[in-house]
Amino acid sequence: MLPSPLVRFITTVYPMGMEQAQEIAGMFVEREIEKNTLLFPSGKICNEYFFLETGLVRAHTQDLEGNDITTAFYSPGQVVCDLFSFFKRVPSREEFRALTDCRTRVISFEDLQKAFHTLPVFREFGRTILVNAYAQLKLRMLSTLHQTAEERYRVLLLNNPDILQHAPLKSIASYLGVTDTSLSRIRKEVMKKHTS
Repeated sequence: MLPSPLVRFITTVYPMGMEQAQEIAGMFVEREIEKNTLLFPSGKICNEYFFLETGLVRAHTQDLEGNDITTAFYSPGQVVCDLFSFFKRVPSREEFRALTDCRTRVISFEDLQKAFHTLPVFREFGRTILVNAYAQLKLRMLSTLHQTAEERYRVLLLNNPDILQHAPLKSIASYLGVTDTSLSRIRKEVMKKHTS
């Protein structure tokens, strides 16, 4: 029998025996999430840690002018969680919403803490997740300084190929830090290069 997506993810993030990976995966509960459902709201402490098996999730916040800004898109095989809020126990400043119907595996803060204390290999897995999340955040920050908007758009499409089908263009533009008009121009340029 093939291992579940969560077991494959666990063993990819941190090499361990299949039995240990299945024990960790067994601590997560399956949860179906309908399109447009809020996984958790801003202003509250994030108490759940999701692994996304299918679907697409968007994280967003508001800037000082009240504009809705996309901070992240999550696709299958990724952890969906405000890690800062989750581990520091402070209210989140972001909202996480399902852009499509999603199938997830979820673990609560309390259950995750128990797992950290009882399974040393889970601690190492968790530490690796945090290091990877920090690295992704750093790369995203540097990409705004070292890449053009078109390059950032191409990377987004590479990492989230279904994004154009499910995310409003306004959300994609805010994630890339460009206007809707600029995004339309970038899309035309990319299409032109792709077809020529």
